[in-house]
Amino acid sequence: MAKAFKKQALGRGLSALLNDSNSDITSANDKNAEKIVGSIIEIEMDLIDVNPFQPRTYFNEEALLELASSIKELGVIQPITIRKLEGNKFQLVSGERRFRASKLIGNTTIPAYIRIANDQEMLEMALVENIQRKDLDPIEVALSYQRLIDEIDLTQEEMSQRVGKKRSTISNYLRLLKLDPIIQTGMRDGFLSMGHGRALINIENTEEQLGIYEKILQQKLSVRQTELLVKNLKEGPSIETKKTTKTAETPKFISNGIKAFSEYFGHKIDIKLAGKDKGKIVIPFHSEEDFNRLKKLLE
Repeated sequence: MAKAFKKQALGRGLSALLNDSNSDITSANDKNAEKIVGSIIEIEMDLIDVNPFQPRTYFNEEALLELASSIKELGVIQPITIRKLEGNKFQLVSGERRFRASKLIGNTTIPAYIRIANDQEMLEMALVENIQRKDLDPIEVALSYQRLIDEIDLTQEEMSQRVGKKRSTISNYLRLLKLDPIIQTGMRDGFLSMGHGRALINIENTEEQLGIYEKILQQKLSVRQTELLVKNLKEGPSIETKKTTKTAETPKFISNGIKAFSEYFGHKIDIKLAGKDKGKIVIPFHSEEDFNRLKKLLE
C-alpha cells in the first residue's frame, strides 16, 4: 500500500514567503531557500507552469484518463515536484502526468514538493527521469542520451553513473540515431525492435537499409532473420537485389521529393512510373493500426 504523504499546513509565514515577488529559489543561497525548500504543500494549479525542458512530447490519452480516474477516487498519492520562480509562480520539475490528469478531472489544487533547481538541473532531471521510464521506445531513450551529451556536456562515462546504465548500453542506444529517419519512425511506432535497429545499423547504404526495413515489416522478420539478411547482403548483392535494381532513370522532381513523402508517412514510399512525368504514389501499410495512423495523417 502506498504511503500517504503528510500535507504541510500553509501558515502565514510560509504563505508570505511563497507569495514573495522577490523570491526565486534556484540555489541554496537564495533568500528564504531553507524555509521553503523541502515543504510539501497544496498549491493552486494555475500558479504552476509546465517544465520547458520536458523531453517527453507524447502523453497517451487513454493512460491519462485511467490515471485521472484513479486520482478522482484516491487523490494524488505521490506529490509532484516544483521549484519556485520569481513572483507568485512555480515551475514543474517532475510529475507532469499527475499534473495533466488532475486537470482533466477539474482539480484546482495539487500536492507539491518544493525543491531547488536551476535551469541546467531542471533539464538534467527531466532527461534522467525520462530515461528511467519503462514505456519509452528505443529512439526516445537515444534522443534523451544525446541531449545529455549535447546540452549538459556529459561524457558517456559520466552519463553511465548518472542513469545507472552500462556505458556499452548507452553507446548501443546512441548508434540508433544513425539510422534513416524513416526507420527511426518505425521503431517509435513499435513496428520493429531495438534488435532490428542494431542489425540495420551495420548497413551503410540508405536504400539497402530501407529495403530491408520494408522486408521486416512485410514478412514480419525476427531479429535473427534480419541479422542473417544483413549478413548475406554484406557478403554480396543477392540475385533478388540485382533483379529489382531500377533500369529506368527516375525523373529528378521525383528523386528530390520522394524522401519527404517517406519521412512524413514513416514508410518507404514507392513510385510506379507510367511515362516521363506520370505515375502512381504507393503508400504501404502493415496493420490496421498502421492504416489508421496513415489515415489520420491524410486527414
